[in-house]
Amino acid sequence: MAERAMRAEQYLAPETLGQLAPFELRARMIVEGVMSGMHRSPYQGLAVEFAEHRQYSPGDGIRQIDWKVFARTDKLYVKRYVQETNLDVMVMVDCSNSMRFGTLPVKKGWGGTDASRDRGNWTKFDHATASAAALAYMCLQQGDRVGLALFDEEVRTQVKRSSQRDQWRSIVGALSSEPVRNRAQIGRSVDQMLARVSNKALFVLVSDFLMPLEEIRGAVARLVHRGNDVVLAQLLDRQELEFAIDAPARFEGLEGGDALETDPRAVRAAYLDLMREHVEAVDRIARGFGADAILCDTHESVGPVLAALFDRRMSFAGRRGA
Repeated sequence: MAERAMRAEQYLAPETLGQLAPFELRARMIVEGVMSGMHRSPYQGLAVEFAEHRQYSPGDGIRQIDWKVFARTDKLYVKRYVQETNLDVMVMVDCSNSMRFGTLPVKKGWGGTDASRDRGNWTKFDHATASAAALAYMCLQQGDRVGLALFDEEVRTQVKRSSQRDQWRSIVGALSSEPVRNRAQIGRSVDQMLARVSNKALFVLVSDFLMPLEEIRGAVARLVHRGNDVVLAQLLDRQELEFAIDAPARFEGLEGGDALETDPRAVRAAYLDLMREHVEAVDRIARGFGADAILCDTHESVGPVLAALFDRRMSFAGRRGA
């Protein structure tokens, strides 16, 4: 591990677990621990599977009603879901040079990475590592096997899937010591991981996805074709989302290209239209393959977005069960 690698504890601020607590899994994960020796657990989280129907009771969520059964029987039934505790989760984190961008001062107590040490700003890579560490921690608490891959032009570092007690620290060690460089080639990196992961798994791709849409589409298509479940977590700095710059400035590409001096006010509307179209296109790619996509503003806390992801995954499982 690099000399200045951060401590594992710095990745999980108390606010993160607190924001996740309203969901059953997060509220009980410390107390209940891993349901060792059991194939299934009652927890609902990232991977949930349809189990059975039961008769509707007052207070049940309307979205869980199986309307197809109602059409056949004229009776209300809700769908119950359970989680497979032996789920395999592979988190792939983009460590290419565009992830070095950030405009928020480094958050107190969250440490830093190769991307943030030079300028002292909280970068997209810092946010990606914090998100990946928190996600891995929660999945490991469920007894899932979790692995990690960091990629730019290819997979640079891999932590093989495991559910052992020291796995989270191994993941954090890899996240905190990886240099941020080069261009991202998501297609090549996904192909490398598919050659190493032969069984079905949940792949969580964490990136800014500022790359050609065809590369993203091809990577997701190959993952889904092999029977994997996919989540795209798109991380963008607030300045990228709002482009709130008023004075003439010099813009430099982080992954190549000529520098450009321009008046941001003259191009702001066109820029925002292009960024919105790109973000929406990434979401459409995910939905087109039955995957899920979330957008993360790196100026906001990690917790609420992960909580929303867990909630959306439960809804997504409901759609698949139907």
